[in-house]
Amino acid sequence: MANFQLDGEYIGAIKNLVVENKDKKLKKQLHELHYADIAELIEELSIDEAIYLVKLLDSEKTADALAEVDEDFREKILDQLSAKEIAEEVEELDTDDAADIIAELPEERQEKVLSEIEDTEHLKDIRELLRYEEDTAGSLMAKELVKVHEDLSVLKCVNAMRKQAQEVTRVHSIYVVNSKNELLGRLSLKDLITANSRAIVKDIYIPKVDFVHVNEDVEEVAKIMSKYDLEAIPVVNDNKELLGRITIDDIVDVIKEEADKDYQLAAGISNDVEADDTILELTRARLPWLFLGLLGGLGSVFILKDFETVMNQPQLRSLFFYTPLIAAMAGNVGVQSSAIIVQGLANDIVKGSMISRLFKEIGLSLINGFFLAVVLIAFGQVMGQELSLSLTVAGSMMGVIVMAALIGTFVPIVLDKRGIDPAIATGPFITTANDIFGIFLFFYIAQVVLGF
Repeated sequence: MANFQLDGEYIGAIKNLVVENKDKKLKKQLHELHYADIAELIEELSIDEAIYLVKLLDSEKTADALAEVDEDFREKILDQLSAKEIAEEVEELDTDDAADIIAELPEERQEKVLSEIEDTEHLKDIRELLRYEEDTAGSLMAKELVKVHEDLSVLKCVNAMRKQAQEVTRVHSIYVVNSKNELLGRLSLKDLITANSRAIVKDIYIPKVDFVHVNEDVEEVAKIMSKYDLEAIPVVNDNKELLGRITIDDIVDVIKEEADKDYQLAAGISNDVEADDTILELTRARLPWLFLGLLGGLGSVFILKDFETVMNQPQLRSLFFYTPLIAAMAGNVGVQSSAIIVQGLANDIVKGSMISRLFKEIGLSLINGFFLAVVLIAFGQVMGQELSLSLTVAGSMMGVIVMAALIGTFVPIVLDKRGIDPAIATGPFITTANDIFGIFLFFYIAQVVLGF
């Protein structure tokens, strides 16, 4: 169905058909829908209604839809299906999607489902994929691909491709292997159809081919595929044996998941949670960072107490009124700097000398700080504030901005080098650190300049 729009009226109509058990009308209504649209529809139904649809429609239709459904909702659906019913669904899926769904099941249930799969080759491939560590290329790859032997003639090569292509949803590349199944290169479709039918594959294939190791981290795979604009990439083991391939749709999912995780980390949420999770799960995800913020606030309180003598000097009392401004500027500058660096680290573009980056950040901070300082001095003059106090506040703010920029720049880089997700730096971590150091630096500079 072209330009399908899932609105309240359509969902209501489907719900009514389910309630009235009008199976023929339901099948007719959903026959032309893309599996992604069916997945979206399923997520808008109750669990009972969703299960009704899954059992009503052919597995050929619902299998891909289930693979697209939100994991938590799919788990509730699978809980209500028998091992045989789940096996019928996964038999319709490519091995990577089938393995993902089975991996979500409890171990006892996994074996029951696997024992119900009739296609022995499909079962063997799924079992192999389940052995790979999560977040590795092996866990992401599919076994379905088209490969040809280097010694085949072009005519026999085409026949071999035709047989294999029946099991492959999309043929992105044709891989060339030797008798040991070692990846040698790829075959250009243009070269294949223009070559003499008696020509040998080894004489026309392209030796240069990008590939990834089966234990490669999925984020690294995503970077490689993004860098070289690949729609698919082959996966090999230590002996360079061709094991499978990873396609762009799987990489898009990885990028989306990583972006969601980084966004939550930047917001100060430590676990992967969603809006409809339980109060306990949401509390566990948020409370640690809120506690960190509380400690940072208490740190600021102790710093202010150390400089409380300022309150006894009427001409300097205004310094305290600038505290929120200094804290806000420190937090904003730090988050800006760290966000840019985290984005650069994610895209693998943060390169070069640390010294040159240091001077660049200092220069940028001084330019921004100078402009803001001029505005602050002008504000002080309009308010009738002493020039010496305005200059002190402005100079202190420039120092705080430089410090915040350096913290925001180098903390993510240090975290990344230590194998910690640098996205954690853009949230309360940077804000809290800059609040504490910013306020301290502000009053320390003011103390040195004004002599209180």
